[in-house]
Amino acid sequence: MSTSQWILSFTLLAWALVRNVGTRRVTRGTFVLPVVIVLAAVAGFLNPLPTAGNDLALVAVFGAVGVGLGLAASAATRLEVRDGVLTATAGAAFAALWVVMIGARIAFAQWATGPGAHDVGLFSRDHLITGADAWTAAFVVMALGMVLARTAALAVRSYRLTTAPAVAPASA
Repeated sequence: MSTSQWILSFTLLAWALVRNVGTRRVTRGTFVLPVVIVLAAVAGFLNPLPTAGNDLALVAVFGAVGVGLGLAASAATRLEVRDGVLTATAGAAFAALWVVMIGARIAFAQWATGPGAHDVGLFSRDHLITGADAWTAAFVVMALGMVLARTAALAVRSYRLTTAPAVAPASA
């Protein structure tokens, strides 16, 4: 892994944990900031997007995994209204998802550029993956899918929670 990939991996992990673990007030920034960061990442890391061979299929599969992880991260985030204020609480399960995702990416990159290079090369050749740029794009899209899916799922859940009609107490 290059220095910039190490920095990106740990920055993304630190940002996700610092910004989300614990109880936080849900604001417009809760939804806008992750989308802005994702758009910046797309511009910076996916330009150009590898499209030869089966590169797009690899990117799509990793993106789908990211969406699944994002939905799991959303499910691991509790939303509630406290004194009229919408809050989100994320804990160990949320943190574990992020650590596993980033850790798996780092482990794969280290393996793929070291003892697993031959195996990754054979797999890439056999499945028409054009090279390291395709693998990098796939992992970036996985992280982006995770962020966007969690953000979208939390937005939907927040909307439902704050617009649901109040339930009247049952009369005896």
